Amino acid sequence: MLVVKKFGGTSVANKERIYNVAKRCMKDYQEGNDVVVVLSAMGKQT
Repeated sequence: MLVVKKFGGTSVANKERIYNVAKRCMKDYQEGNDVVVVLSAMGKQT
């Protein structure tokens, strides 16, 4: 299955949150899915 995930703002605001996003994406990949990740700007960066 193709899974598309979009993250931005506070969900990628610091390294801990980016790590959590990566873990969520890796979980889908390890379950056998094709994963597309779309990232927008980090919180308070635009």
